[in-house]
Amino acid sequence: MPQDSTADRLRISYPADLSEWGRFQVEKPSFRAYLRKTTEMASQGDVFEEFVGVGCCGNTLDVPLRVEAVEGGNRVGEDTEIEYEVREACDIEGGWLVQSEAGPS
Repeated sequence: MPQDSTADRLRISYPADLSEWGRFQVEKPSFRAYLRKTTEMASQGDVFEEFVGVGCCGNTLDVPLRVEAVEGGNRVGEDTEIEYEVREACDIEGGWLVQSEAGPS
């Protein structure tokens, strides 16, 4: 399939140490829709950090997402299916940490 066509499926991984709350945010249909709108092209091995949110009392959470596989072309479109898998931990900091002296610096 030509590289400039729309991908059928995009398999993205997130680190094993992403909190349960972070996984919930990343796997929501609205976050997948956000990725489809903001990611123009994708190739295996691409890594991008995406802001997931702060929760009601947490710190900002930028999650390193890695493209593990792309089926079809390399353009991401509104019909591109996005699925997730878990990869090795990367000492990600985030989750429900109250913004205080105990928070990240």
